Amino acid sequence: MNIGLYQSAASLSALERWQDAVTQNITSSQVSGYKKRTVNFSEAISGELQADPRARNGEGSGEMMHFPKVGYGISFQQGETQPTRRDLDVALQGDGFFEIQLEDGRRAYTRAGELRQRADRTLVTSHDTKILSESGDPITLLPGNAAVVINPDGRVIQGGTPVGKLSVVKFADNQQLVPLSAGAFINKGPPPTQVERPEVLQGYLESSNITPLREMVDLVNIARAYEANQKLIQTRDQSLGKTLEVLG
Repeated sequence: MNIGLYQSAASLSALERWQDAVTQNITSSQVSGYKKRTVNFSEAISGELQADPRARNGEGSGEMMHFPKVGYGISFQQGETQPTRRDLDVALQGDGFFEIQLEDGRRAYTRAGELRQRADRTLVTSHDTKILSESGDPITLLPGNAAVVINPDGRVIQGGTPVGKLSVVKFADNQQLVPLSAGAFINKGPPPTQVERPEVLQGYLESSNITPLREMVDLVNIARAYEANQKLIQTRDQSLGKTLEVLG
């Protein structure tokens, strides 16, 4: 068995997964509140190469075989805060997520604060999901065109009348969050807790935490590594072919 062929093939598979994550980051770099997908590499031991034909595998006398192992993660580093001057745009400073309700009733969490008003005056995100108040209910604005003020603590006031307070929650471990589309997450860990003193900025949006140039550099590195492993496979395949010709 030519172990080198399997190792190079595993490397190609790992590079393809890295490329998928980088491509997703680039295409989502303009999505408000989007968090960068990360890939980390480690090694996994799978079997051993036994040079002594009289020895038995599994006794530890051979050379252990190492293969690349891919792990996925998310960078929750805060993106830059950009002014928009829209009354219904909000951005969070520091830790925390806005709480939203999906169409199937599940709770989800996002830092994308580009809000708008439905025809029934319910506040929703740009992807038409209801943004929730601390009581767990949607926030409904009052009839008319009175100005909307969103205080730093998340209180929504229209024409001097309070209509709700944005639910801003935090998690003990953000890595328990599973990404959905458009910068939203669902929670697979312990329930979140309310942020006691949220910092909400009205008229701002948090951009993604992705640097497109950095991602493009990663794409170049991936292409070079992929090409190098392809050449290794070709070289080993040619060497194996010559060996078989000699033995034949």
